[in-house]
Amino acid sequence: MSELVKYSEQTFESIKHVNEYGEEYWLARELQGVLEYARWENFNKAIERAKKACTNTGFDVEDHFREVTKMVPLGSGAEREIDDVMLSRYACYLVVMNGDPNKEVIAIGQTYFAVKTRQQELIDNYEQLSEDQKRLAIRNEMIAHNKSLAEAAQMAGVEDPRDYAIFQNKGYQGLYGGLGAKEIHARKGLKKSQKILDHMGSTELAANLFRATQTDEKLRRENIQGKQAAYDTHYEVGKKVRQTIKELGGTMPEDLPTPEKSIAQIEREQEKRKLKPGDNN
Repeated sequence: MSELVKYSEQTFESIKHVNEYGEEYWLARELQGVLEYARWENFNKAIERAKKACTNTGFDVEDHFREVTKMVPLGSGAEREIDDVMLSRYACYLVVMNGDPNKEVIAIGQTYFAVKTRQQELIDNYEQLSEDQKRLAIRNEMIAHNKSLAEAAQMAGVEDPRDYAIFQNKGYQGLYGGLGAKEIHARKGLKKSQKILDHMGSTELAANLFRATQTDEKLRRENIQGKQAAYDTHYEVGKKVRQTIKELGGTMPEDLPTPEKSIAQIEREQEKRKLKPGDNN
């Protein structure tokens, strides 16, 4: 609790910079200190993993990670040049997602960049997008990360489809205060054929993306083996995400409203707009 009091969203706001074009960015060396990495070499590993994640999600690394150099004073009064990286909000999101989740400040950073501040900057001008567009962007991220999570679970020993259903349910139970997929489905008033993730708003989707990415990373990093160990990991990560949201005063995912439109409806509407006569003139 002391760490949660010590660190807050202001911790990350206080090191945010804005350039002459009104674009916000963070410097990796400053973020390194806030995230309690003593050595640049160790923090740089998280940055490199974040760059790979950026590439895997189809974005240009150079748009989000800009290599820079700067001069720092030495004790003798001289200066020396060191490497640094200008990070976009999305880059910071990827860095903290690839950080050490055992650190309380990492958990705070993950919530700040992924949940508390209206989700991550998945594409340019993210904050100018409509709620429907944000939902589509995060849902597409979720699809990609769920594939990676399924692979990590399989490596841990969750091979049978029925076992994977149990594994997924454990993640929901941790995040939703004991509610499993069936209970969430009923709470949202969905039909049997409708998918839960397609009926979540952007905030709820972001919390689930947070859960999926962290479970994936933990399973791989700790080389967790055995179905039960994988189940327990997914549950504990979901529970940790819930705890962090609660400590920062966020709304619990089961209390968030269910959107009127499904992801499929939004996609159909977008396709119709694309096919309107005269659009290609």
